[in-house]
Amino acid sequence: MRIFDLLGYALRAIDTHRFRTVLILIGVAIGVGAVILLTTLGDSVRRYVTGEFSELGTNMVIVLPGRSETTGGHPPLFGETPRDLTIDDAMALLRSPNIQRVAPIVVGSAPVAYRGLEREVTIIGSTRAIKDIRHLRAAQGSFLPEMDPKRGRAVCVLGQTVREELFGPARAVGESVRIGNRRFRVIGVLAETGVSIGLDLDDIVFIPVASAQSLFDYPSLFRVLTEAQGGARIAAAKEDIRRIIMKRHEGEDDVTIITQDSVIATFDKVLNRITLGVAGIAAISLAVAGILIMNVMLVAVAQRTQEIGLLRALGAPSRQIRSLFIVEALLLSFTGALIGLGIGLTSALVIQQLYPALPLSVPLWAVTAGVGIAVVTGLVFGVLPALRAARLEPVAALNKR
Repeated sequence: MRIFDLLGYALRAIDTHRFRTVLILIGVAIGVGAVILLTTLGDSVRRYVTGEFSELGTNMVIVLPGRSETTGGHPPLFGETPRDLTIDDAMALLRSPNIQRVAPIVVGSAPVAYRGLEREVTIIGSTRAIKDIRHLRAAQGSFLPEMDPKRGRAVCVLGQTVREELFGPARAVGESVRIGNRRFRVIGVLAETGVSIGLDLDDIVFIPVASAQSLFDYPSLFRVLTEAQGGARIAAAKEDIRRIIMKRHEGEDDVTIITQDSVIATFDKVLNRITLGVAGIAAISLAVAGILIMNVMLVAVAQRTQEIGLLRALGAPSRQIRSLFIVEALLLSFTGALIGLGIGLTSALVIQQLYPALPLSVPLWAVTAGVGIAVVTGLVFGVLPALRAARLEPVAALNKR
């Protein structure tokens, strides 16, 4: 019996039992579709998060006040720390030959008002260095000027959303806004930037760091962003930061230093494992579909006993009977895998339309793994029914025993 005869025989058997065929195809298609879709979502989220951190800047080293050893938990986001991280501490880091820029950060929230319009806005106090570290651009006017970071000036730079809601089409640069209970002159407007790491840069206002400390009456810094002289000097910059801060804090190692690469690598590692875990859970459904194929094929062997006996009586060897059922199982699993592939790709396309900000793309390895596992599952679970059919004796099979 040639391969085309085997395929024709299997196709006729599949067509004869359409309801059974539909059940198997649904089971396999759901499994393959789930593997492809969940893997695509996991991989896309991983690339989105790591991409967001990559856009923070280049060669960045972040200094946080407090350490897990001294606070009994994670480095504090807000509130008191064992020792304040001051502007002098931040500026002292520029003594390191491995550090190019330093931007002290103070963060708070305050109402921003202009001619009767008022809204609550995130206020970031920093220096001009943050513009270069975070690759910010001014659409109108200029960014914060070069100045002594310990001197406060009543100037501010607005995000695009703040400008539009307070000034509309009118020009904002040169006007004055009230932030909290103080007046600030608008010297610039940021170019539209969007959301970065959960922070909408269009909905913030930059002011000098000393002005922010005075406005919020909070002497400590929220963060210090530093930029190393180059990627090869990040490790040396990290060591210099620790050494300089310890010297200024009477030998106490009371800051947490995070490099941008370590953050990206950690997120990439964690999200990659989550993606593989979710894909593994989805692949279990393919094993369930394989069991369904095996059960249905065993029933098919029982229903087609006389047919098998006739083939054996006409001289068909056990090998050909075995091949007939294995080819039928492979055809079912492969067809179901193709339908599942279509479902996965279509679902990914729909999600991409609903959430265009998410860089959704189907990994080739997910497609290969989904279809491959489905075919292998069909082959593995089709062997037992095929062996049972091949072992039938011609006379007993014709008598349906």
